[in-house]
Amino acid sequence: MGKRQLLKDQRREIFMDIINKDPFQTDEEIAETLRVSVPTIRLDRAELSIPELRERIRKLAANAQGKIRSLDSGEIIGQIVELELNNTGVSILETDESMVFEKTGVVRGHFIYALAETLAIAVINEDTALVGVANIKYSVPVYAGSRLIARCELREVKVIGARRYLIWVKIYVKKTEVFRGKFILVSFVSDGGQAAIGADLRAAATESM
Repeated sequence: MGKRQLLKDQRREIFMDIINKDPFQTDEEIAETLRVSVPTIRLDRAELSIPELRERIRKLAANAQGKIRSLDSGEIIGQIVELELNNTGVSILETDESMVFEKTGVVRGHFIYALAETLAIAVINEDTALVGVANIKYSVPVYAGSRLIARCELREVKVIGARRYLIWVKIYVKKTEVFRGKFILVSFVSDGGQAAIGADLRAAATESM
């Protein structure tokens, strides 16, 4: 085996490792990591039968959608691409010009918050859940065209009346954290009555997990 072929095989092995660890990287990002051209990465991807990013996301989202109990598909902001109920989840939002403040070009905060909130709700293995408390921080501005990747983790569950879930969500643009939030979600039975639901939410707001 020639040196050139060996280098090619090593590059493709690293390429596969990158995709397995983070399937949401673009061809451009992978090319930068491996210090090769984008056409080289596209050729590698084709020969390794790895679909392009948009198709990878579509397949992952279709698989994750069937697991969601707490939201209807039309209520979700972004695309949920990985979901392990009562554990972890990942969602993606492609931002565009319709989401920004005209004067600054910065993506409006409610889009970023909604991405985090719906992922936090979706990861709960319940038919219904509401946010009782949200402690959030926006780290850096996000501009149109950025791909937001939200990752959540269920950290704690308590049963005080209703079940209460503590969920951490972090959102990134590439490797830069742009948002983080801690959410306390409260599950409830739909026929429990508005007063009972309100009591559970007030209790979640006044008690730390």
